[in-house]
Amino acid sequence: MSGTADGDDVLDTAARWRGEGHKVALATVVKTWGSAPRPAGSQVAVRDDGAFIGSVSGGCVEGAVIEGAQDVMRTGRIKQLEFGVSDAEAWAVGLACGGRIEILVEALD
Repeated sequence: MSGTADGDDVLDTAARWRGEGHKVALATVVKTWGSAPRPAGSQVAVRDDGAFIGSVSGGCVEGAVIEGAQDVMRTGRIKQLEFGVSDAEAWAVGLACGGRIEILVEALD
């Protein structure tokens, strides 16, 4: 499972995955500046086997967020990720739209 879904679908699916015994991390866009691909409040849930639902950006940024979610599930530590056009990492992962996004990634218990 992958791709976009509305917030209720993301949270419902995350709860179902937890009920099935999977580890799950939730990434949420907490702040945007300028042109951003998804608004604040957008979410992606990531399962321990790499399946995901929802969207916080697109392209390679989404891949970096999913990778961060895997790390959060391993360590249990919350991550705050930020991507923006002035940042070399943002160019590397494909956020060249002129904006910035801040994403909070946390494990669901």
